[in-house]
Amino acid sequence: MVDPTSDIGEDVTEDNAPECEQCSDKIIQSTSHRVVTAIDEGKAVHYHFCSDACRDEWQAA
Repeated sequence: MVDPTSDIGEDVTEDNAPECEQCSDKIIQSTSHRVVTAIDEGKAVHYHFCSDACRDEWQAA
C-alpha cells in the first residue's frame, strides 16, 4: 500500500512499474494511468491501463 502522506508514484521505476493490459507499455508517473478493479475467484485484481483509449479497447474485447 502507498503511504498516503507520500507523493503517489514517487518510487515507481521501470523495473516495478505496471504494464498496460492492452498495449503492454510500462506506466511510469502518467496522468492518464487508469485502473480497473474486479473480483476474480474471491480476490481483488487490478488491471492497469496507460490511457482511457486502451481501457476502452480492453473493455470492448
